[in-house]
Amino acid sequence: MHDEARTANLLGATALAVSDLFLASVTSAAAVGPSAAAALVILDRSPGLSVTELGRRVGLSQPAAARMVDGLEHHGLVRRERTWGRWVAVRPTEAGTRAARGLLTARTDALREVVDGLEEDERADLDRLLTKVLGALHRTPGDADRLCRLCDRDACVHLGRVCPVGQAERDSRARQPDDG
Repeated sequence: MHDEARTANLLGATALAVSDLFLASVTSAAAVGPSAAAALVILDRSPGLSVTELGRRVGLSQPAAARMVDGLEHHGLVRRERTWGRWVAVRPTEAGTRAARGLLTARTDALREVVDGLEEDERADLDRLLTKVLGALHRTPGDADRLCRLCDRDACVHLGRVCPVGQAERDSRARQPDDG
């Protein structure tokens, strides 16, 4: 009989250890905190978001997101750009784009160390299991933005693969009632 409590405990310890390694690599590479690092990655893929939308994707309130953007702007990593009306877009500077790409490289290198100890077939099994777990962690439309806030999206869809979170997002939106 399988001991689910042990498996859950092992997952928790692994998740925490990987998170510590992951965040240490990301924050040291960009010399910013985890939320700011996520903001840089998000803006590299989706420049021109509002402070409010950027905060939503990072998981911050609007006031906290504004403070984060202030700090990124102070360090020359983003700039605010007035568009129409009162709308203000946040865009990465060249330094911000370099920082985002550098932190994704550091993130990938740190995470590769974690899986390097596995055999090829074990890595394939882990890929299959993580795909299933990530799909299950997506629960409502918009979760993909939060779940993938520090993802290297190109790595996820390399060689024509489907991102499990992106697929769960599409499936979730397809199940939404049509308001039209």
